[in-house]
Amino acid sequence: MSTPDSPRPPWDGRRIVLGVTGGIAAYKSIHLARRLTRLGAEVDVVLTRAAERFVTPLTFEGVTGRAVLTDLFSVEGAARHILLGREADAVCVAPATADFLARAAQGRADDLLTTTLLVARAPVLLCPAMNDRMWAHPQVQANADHCRAALGYELLGPDTGPLAVGEADGPGRLVEPDVVVDHLGRLLSPAGPLDGVPLLVTSGPTREALDPVRYLGNRSSGRMGFALAEAAWRRGARVTVVSGPTNRPEPTGVEVVRLESAREMAREVEARIGQVRVAIFAAAVADYRPALEPTSNKRKRDGNDWTVEFVQNPDIAATAIPGLADGGVAVGFALETEDLVDHAREKLRRKGFDLVVANPANEEGAGFEAPTNRVTLVTEGEAEALPTLPKEEVAERILDRVEGLLEARAHADSAADS
Repeated sequence: MSTPDSPRPPWDGRRIVLGVTGGIAAYKSIHLARRLTRLGAEVDVVLTRAAERFVTPLTFEGVTGRAVLTDLFSVEGAARHILLGREADAVCVAPATADFLARAAQGRADDLLTTTLLVARAPVLLCPAMNDRMWAHPQVQANADHCRAALGYELLGPDTGPLAVGEADGPGRLVEPDVVVDHLGRLLSPAGPLDGVPLLVTSGPTREALDPVRYLGNRSSGRMGFALAEAAWRRGARVTVVSGPTNRPEPTGVEVVRLESAREMAREVEARIGQVRVAIFAAAVADYRPALEPTSNKRKRDGNDWTVEFVQNPDIAATAIPGLADGGVAVGFALETEDLVDHAREKLRRKGFDLVVANPANEEGAGFEAPTNRVTLVTEGEAEALPTLPKEEVAERILDRVEGLLEARAHADSAADS
């Protein structure tokens, strides 16, 4: 996720009811409310009476800028639960205690949060958190199963890890707030052409070893590729990232295959390309590698120059694209220092891409090691220049184009069959 956060889809402008119940993990919900607000959501926090023993309304008001709600009956507005439930785009309860799971499963309406839940028709995300022995109790499991299977609520967690002081590690820990934000983003994203689609992203640099210490590489951070993976997962895709060395955290819900060299990346892509419908080649793959295999020992300075001969690496995209599943879409990247659109269009034709994302290598705020990018989306007949945007927003624009290509293919196939 971008740091600092800024308003962007799918959170921007959406109404989220955040219910907080009475468990020690309630303090994590403060960070959750803050992140959702920074992403542009309107967050209505509902505290149960027990939650107020752990966190205060004033704290949540400070991070959301909105009044915190606690009372089912209030002179401030009749039938408040009706309005909350009706206007919500999503309802999240974090933490959801054992007591709350029981009341939710029974359809109780004994406080503002449970009553709001009965009114809401939006997606509901429950994030259980409690002692591991409580979570393992058959009745708690039955309540969780009922919420999931009979009521259609999504349950996230609990994680396994350190619990409250004096308790052992175990399953019962609240899922980290950033993961909750990601899952809410997926719930807020409407079903579209990427829903259920297997999608592959290559990301990051590759390293071509000279010896155990030195390598040939580049300054790619992998941020663009991982942003694409995150955004595609939120849209419902089944995403695999094949990534060179990067310190980017693994995106929620995404399979990540980490490797070093271009030849390793080529093998991993070749093994998967036939099972995917969308392939996005965002990695900055080294075009060349040392002709000789790396030495087993570090080369010492000996007073002589070191001449290294290089040979070409495999062209991963050009080799893989013919194996893409029928009706598939291939997206490439072109980092250029001159003639941006011309070089991108030539690359599109030569390698068989459906879309090339071209960006300048020598412009501030674009290319490697920047949180933003300025790209031009190039197809055979069009070149759309985008303004400088955070890479997370660039990812959304690229995927809008990918969905458009998938829809066009689907319409063409339907017309051919009729």
